[in-house]
Amino acid sequence: MKEKKNLWYIFFWLTLFSIIFMLVNSSRQRSHEVDLEYSQFKQYIRSGNVSKVLVSSGIIKGQFQDSDGVLKKFRTVPMNDPNLIKDMEDNKVLEFSATDKNGWIGPILLNWGPIILLMLFWLWLMRSVTGNGKHMMSFGKTKAKIASNTNLKITFKDVAGCEEAKEELQEIVEFLKNSDKFQKLGGRIPKGVLLFGAPGTGKTLLAKAVAGEAGVPFFSSSGSEFVEMFVGVGASRVRDLFDRGRKSAPCLLFVDEIDAVGRHRLSGIGGGHDEREQTLNQLLVEMDGFDTKEGVILLAATNRPDVLDPALLRPGRFDRQIMIPNPDMQDRKAILTVHSKKVKLDGNVDLHVIAKSTPGFVGADLANIMNEAALLAARNNQKVVNMKNIEEAIERIITGPQRKSRLISKKEKKIIAYHEAGHAIVAKFLSSSDPVHKISIIPRGPALGYTIQLPEQDKYLTSKSELLDKLSVLLAGRVTEELVFSEITTGAQNDISKATDIATKMVTEFGMSEQLGPLRFSNNSANSMQKDLVESDLNHSWKTFEIIDEEIKNIINITKNKSTEIITTKMNIVHKIVDHLLEREKLTGKELDKIINGESIIPLCHSL
Repeated sequence: MKEKKNLWYIFFWLTLFSIIFMLVNSSRQRSHEVDLEYSQFKQYIRSGNVSKVLVSSGIIKGQFQDSDGVLKKFRTVPMNDPNLIKDMEDNKVLEFSATDKNGWIGPILLNWGPIILLMLFWLWLMRSVTGNGKHMMSFGKTKAKIASNTNLKITFKDVAGCEEAKEELQEIVEFLKNSDKFQKLGGRIPKGVLLFGAPGTGKTLLAKAVAGEAGVPFFSSSGSEFVEMFVGVGASRVRDLFDRGRKSAPCLLFVDEIDAVGRHRLSGIGGGHDEREQTLNQLLVEMDGFDTKEGVILLAATNRPDVLDPALLRPGRFDRQIMIPNPDMQDRKAILTVHSKKVKLDGNVDLHVIAKSTPGFVGADLANIMNEAALLAARNNQKVVNMKNIEEAIERIITGPQRKSRLISKKEKKIIAYHEAGHAIVAKFLSSSDPVHKISIIPRGPALGYTIQLPEQDKYLTSKSELLDKLSVLLAGRVTEELVFSEITTGAQNDISKATDIATKMVTEFGMSEQLGPLRFSNNSANSMQKDLVESDLNHSWKTFEIIDEEIKNIINITKNKSTEIITTKMNIVHKIVDHLLEREKLTGKELDKIINGESIIPLCHSL
């Protein structure tokens, strides 16, 4: 196949260069020849100015001398002239001859060259666009990539955590291996399985593990691959994907980011012939049409199940919906164990401590931690990765890389130190606040300084008191600046933004307003986009909106006053924290505890 393809390219380029060469050569020759009338040609012969003549059936060419004595080439059209030879002899034409044979390749290439060139270019375009000899209109074919059972080496052993999700998917594996076991009992395997969860939790990896466990072909595609600028292409690709699946049954069809094509239909907005809607309709029809006995199962993944069309989620289509949660501490430790297999770790590295220090991190984040730690160790010419490298990698992911080149004045550095000390001291003296892990005034990413708080254990619910304490901690930096310098800066911009968002959600979503009660006032439903487009979102009176604004402001003021009270009473400790921060630039949670308790900490020169 490869030899045929090479011969085709050799033939194409040789023909192309031949045509171009002959066209260029012909045009060059014609540019140096003078077109003469036959009567002029005869006059030049009688005057003795013609020195060379070549007569053919279609044209006469030769060489003559013009009135200025310059030799030029000429061409003219022959006529029925029996006296031509006698005239040339009488007027002493030095060279004259005749030929009745003309090459057939030259005239064909000259006359038909552009057409032949266009045809060859069209054939070449068809082969290069379609590839593998397919028809040029194959853009209606699916772009799904197929991986055979020999190429898929990923199994459930390679997926750490997600035990409940793996148990759910184990039934899919059993059906693909032994479908008779279910059909004898009258059971019907789900036609579709939807995997949903936060980005980086391992949805795609789980889908590959299912195919690897079952040992069946795996067709993978993305939702965005179905939608093109041409109307009907998406629906055609959906049909082709399911047709290929039926021919390769038993198999798995995997569509990643299905929300790109399965988003809620917008009640006719954009017209009933909207390309995305046509693609979704075809997907619904195909999922209804294929029989589970065929052994074709559709897996899909999304980060936004709330925006999917209800028709896609009903029983008979995506029968089973499996949530892939953020890993807890034990799962994080297992994930770190998997990703650390290829990394040379120092003996002091404790994966349990790392797992405990990374609440809320997903599998992709944990993989990135180990990779960043390995890169940092290589940058320092280390032979193994130690705990310090991993801690630095965690901070890089949370806050960004250090910006050591940024020059900060002493005045601004002092303001930053008091700002971060305010966060830390309020966090330490609030019962519902998370423990302080680290304080730093070294710029990282967009932040000039940062205070990291890490919970002692994974949390799945947040109480009102915890949210209020979190608001107090966020506002503490701004409060400290105001108390110490009698001035405020722009440094608290991000803190104020986060505090406003939390207070707004407490009132409008969580029902934590005493005046408004347990009511929901925000509109974050799956259909919010179409509601915003077709109708106004004024579902409440203006008076209610005023009360909402007042409640948000009251929550902010109450938590700010709480921060002010703590900082005012603990100002002497704040000054000590600032002194140590200006000296060391960073403090750990244990060092902070010693400062608060009045204990001395190890001098900077011995702290390493």
